[in-house]
Amino acid sequence: MDSEIKVPEFDLDTDPYNVPIQVKADRTDAIVGEYAEFNGNVIFVQGNSRIAADSARVNQQDESLEAAGNLTFQSELFTVTADSLSANVSTNQATLRQADYWLNGKQIHGHANELKVTDESDLILTNTNFTTCPTDEPDWLLEASKIEIDSSEEWGKIWGAKLRLFDVPVFYMPYMTIPVSEQRKSGFLFPKFSTSTTNGVEAAVPYYWNIAPSYDATITPHIMSARGLFMKGEFRYLAGDSQSGQVNLEYLGDDKKLANSPDRYLYHFEHQGRITEEWRVLANYTDVSDNNYFNDLDSAVSRATDNQLIRVGEVSYFQPNWNFAAKVQDIKVLGEDEIPYQVMPQLTYQYAMPNLGFGADFDFYSELTNFSHKESQYNTATRLHLEPTFSVPYQTPSGSLLGEIKLLQTFYQQQDPNGQLDDSVSRTIPQVRLNGKVNLERQTEWFDSSYRQTLEPQVQYLYVGYEDQSQIGIYDTGILYEDYYGLFRDRRFSGLDRIADANQVTLGLTSRWFDADNVEAAKVSIGQIQYLDNSQVSLTSDLPELTASRSALAGDFDFRLTQDWYLSSALMYNTDAGEVVRGQGTLDFRPSQNKLFQLNYRYVPDIADEVDISQAGVRTAWPITDNLHFVGNFYYDMKLKRSVETYAGFQYEACCWAIRLSYHHYLKTNYEDNNAPPVDPRETFEQGIYLNFVIKGLGGEGPLGISDMLNEGLFNYRRPLYLKN
Repeated sequence: MDSEIKVPEFDLDTDPYNVPIQVKADRTDAIVGEYAEFNGNVIFVQGNSRIAADSARVNQQDESLEAAGNLTFQSELFTVTADSLSANVSTNQATLRQADYWLNGKQIHGHANELKVTDESDLILTNTNFTTCPTDEPDWLLEASKIEIDSSEEWGKIWGAKLRLFDVPVFYMPYMTIPVSEQRKSGFLFPKFSTSTTNGVEAAVPYYWNIAPSYDATITPHIMSARGLFMKGEFRYLAGDSQSGQVNLEYLGDDKKLANSPDRYLYHFEHQGRITEEWRVLANYTDVSDNNYFNDLDSAVSRATDNQLIRVGEVSYFQPNWNFAAKVQDIKVLGEDEIPYQVMPQLTYQYAMPNLGFGADFDFYSELTNFSHKESQYNTATRLHLEPTFSVPYQTPSGSLLGEIKLLQTFYQQQDPNGQLDDSVSRTIPQVRLNGKVNLERQTEWFDSSYRQTLEPQVQYLYVGYEDQSQIGIYDTGILYEDYYGLFRDRRFSGLDRIADANQVTLGLTSRWFDADNVEAAKVSIGQIQYLDNSQVSLTSDLPELTASRSALAGDFDFRLTQDWYLSSALMYNTDAGEVVRGQGTLDFRPSQNKLFQLNYRYVPDIADEVDISQAGVRTAWPITDNLHFVGNFYYDMKLKRSVETYAGFQYEACCWAIRLSYHHYLKTNYEDNNAPPVDPRETFEQGIYLNFVIKGLGGEGPLGISDMLNEGLFNYRRPLYLKN
């Protein structure tokens, strides 16, 4: 019959684990004060623990429990099936024999000849194994003479570990630790192997050091047969809940690849966060030993295509209507003779007063900047800029109108060792801008489908007064990138050293098509500037004034051709000369998250020293099977008629492990070797084979992903501009 009894209750004040045990069974035989036997569908429940068995016996004198037959033991942390169980109900200790176990919420499971549960719910397993593979014949299996799993730290200690891959022993470690949760733990991460034409055979073995809850470090010995031992270290920290930073140190002593075997190094520091609700802080500093550091070495800080090291320190203060910031900045350009100016320091103050009255807004921007230079032959300056702005914005669903008036007042105090610039310069320039836009809609047919089409004409008038600026040095100013959206800017140059005069009208037109589900299927934007007067201000004296009657015609196009096909392009076309100024386009096919095929092309004439860029590329990521993926790209220079980059990678990912094999052949960016004798010749191309392997459940840097394969190499994957819903 079905029966239910209570075994004795114990003192809850002395041991919180001791709570009454509820027992159910088909049949019960008991002698009060001595023992109780249970048979048939026996279930013990104590707190969050549960035992099910065919039969069980509780000895009330020594508070022991024996259970056997279809035995299952469950707790918050794990589930175990075993042949038999011996336990002490007062101390919550248990021993299970011939046990199969699963960690709840994890893929980790295994077998143990003997499994002990301590009074702290820790596990001690003897002659055991485990894996994260779900099958009965796992791809990998870790065998051990003993495993201890700490339930509070959620880490496992392993003695006599032997790793088997496809039942072949490949690794032995007398002692190791593994995670059973996301908690961090010191230990070695998975090694990386590769071979390349410039570095030879490479092996990197990262070591992760969990110093404290708010501090950790990763130390990576990276051996290169052609160069030597490359040491990399990264230290990360948290300063309270709102500040964080890191320090990177990298060192390669006696680089055997270069003449005279120079030492090569990098140090990097970054910090950011919030001191209080009002105060913010930012710092970033990087330095390297030579121009080709990132080209030759696999740095954790920057890529080979980055040639500017921006060093900046900034502190800022924010209030609802105003903010203040103080900044210092230095830029190191690798491989270039030009040395940018240092900002030492720059003080900025911004104030905003919306709804000033009559629909007007008032904004005030000011900055005080000191420009210094490392070379004594360069001029230096202190610049004070004041920029009050009155604007009247008006916006409705059918359109918008903006009227804006600015006064640009700038003062320079300059020190020119060559005596070519004035010591003091004052510049006052008025600016007026009117920008209007209308939103029109209609229903239309397109390829036998109904669409809602918008027509959004936009007109801008811009007037900027002229003032001779030839006596002002160039400290932080350059030419801005030109595209359709740039037509409606009020500046031709970045920075403040040159403010181009303007008397011009910009005409733009955007049209969008929305389908029946209100999803944007296409967008076309075309615009051009009509110059009413010639602009007399150029960046430098050797550049001509702007005398054209109109700008290049700018276009921006995005089409959702089908549900999976996207076409995106941008074009700048000189209608007077009848030639393309700049163009780029991509055709994307992406039917699912892990399927991609992209064709792309870019063209820029006379980018530097009359060198044209005309490059075409193809990029793809595609599953070959459910587990095997391919990622590849190929870029070709149509002017030089040679490959710029080739990448091919295969990744196989099973449920419990992943492996990636890739090949990379690319054009190297070589600079002159500063601080070292020149290497002649430097390789024009570099090629290499790379191998990454991860066993899930044994720690490491996380599973391999397809997205990071798309971003390997010189050209990152650029996701097309998906149209708005």
